[in-house]
Amino acid sequence: MKKLTILAGLAFLISSSAFAAEAIEGDWKTASGETAVIAKCGSAFCVTLKTGKHAGKQIGKMTGSGDNYAGEITDPANDKTYSGSGTVSGNSLSMKGCVLKVLCKSQTWTRL
Repeated sequence: MKKLTILAGLAFLISSSAFAAEAIEGDWKTASGETAVIAKCGSAFCVTLKTGKHAGKQIGKMTGSGDNYAGEITDPANDKTYSGSGTVSGNSLSMKGCVLKVLCKSQTWTRL
């Protein structure tokens, strides 16, 4: 009986870790004070604004896992799309957008 309980516990741990959310998923407060949600969409993670002037607009799509992600990010004010990356560290997300990998702009978002 004890063996069965241990096996059931191990099966639960394995199955729950397989479905654990990626570090980037969730609600984030952007540098401009708006709220963005990052959620799984297909094989990537979509960044969509929830509040502010551009609420409902998808502004990015990234792939990756763990703490590091890469893809594209769009400035909703001018609709320009940049090569982007994101790095999660605790409750902070460092977002970076670059043109030609030389001219870059960074900002830090905070998990809500």
